[in-house]
Amino acid sequence: MHPAFDTLVHQVSAALDEDLGPETRDLTAELIPESHQAEARLICREPALVAGVAWASETFRQVDPSLEVTWHVQDGDWVEANQLWCEVRGNARSILTAERTAMNFLQTLTGTATTTLAYRAALGPRDTLLLDTRKTLPGLRLAQKYACTVGGATNHRLGLYDAFLIKENHIAAHGSITGAVTAALDMELGVPVEVEVESMAELDEALNAGATWIMLDNFSLDQTREAVKLNQGRARLEASGNVQLNELETLADTGVDAISVGALTKHLRACDLSLRVEMSA
Repeated sequence: MHPAFDTLVHQVSAALDEDLGPETRDLTAELIPESHQAEARLICREPALVAGVAWASETFRQVDPSLEVTWHVQDGDWVEANQLWCEVRGNARSILTAERTAMNFLQTLTGTATTTLAYRAALGPRDTLLLDTRKTLPGLRLAQKYACTVGGATNHRLGLYDAFLIKENHIAAHGSITGAVTAALDMELGVPVEVEVESMAELDEALNAGATWIMLDNFSLDQTREAVKLNQGRARLEASGNVQLNELETLADTGVDAISVGALTKHLRACDLSLRVEMSA
């Protein structure tokens, strides 16, 4: 899932506005003579799974369409430390103005993809889906979810608009799981109706109510195995709740259909990028 181009353009524009302010100025870059040219080389100081090339390219384009950007990697490439990612040639001021915003997108999305790849690798060849969540950086929902797919995850719902996820407060408002699920199904929207359950009794009620997807919230391994046995394939079961990397194999082997991990987007560590610039008059 790659965000629509207009969404990407908006994200880059908003990030540049944040950096350049109401007067659209880079005061420090103005110390450099306007005619100066430069060549920059982008590397990453550590191994990583590349994601975010389109965002970086769009950043350079919005700052100065005349900049020449040559990529030596693409999204989904595994790169080693100090490998050349791209070269940028053109106006020195423009390169320095675009530098931080372009690298912010790349380091965030590459960090997301690299973390996701580690979780996906921990699952091995199993068919269990690795799901992302809505615990994303504000304004970067689609960008981070795209990076998760680069790393091998499957997107859960993109927002509040494309699926039901009935939790304790929704259940309380209707008085029961059955009431909430029935109300969702009565809307006949043709979207998934998922229920978060916290016990075997709630699971049984959700299944009987017709939920098509059920999230097992912080179930123990024994409870998860019992849930799979009770379910008998009637709904898709998703394990969720503080899932650790070293627990994935054991959790997947319980037979759940999917495991959702908020850490893919919430606890990401940005990769260590460096843009080395050489000036020329």
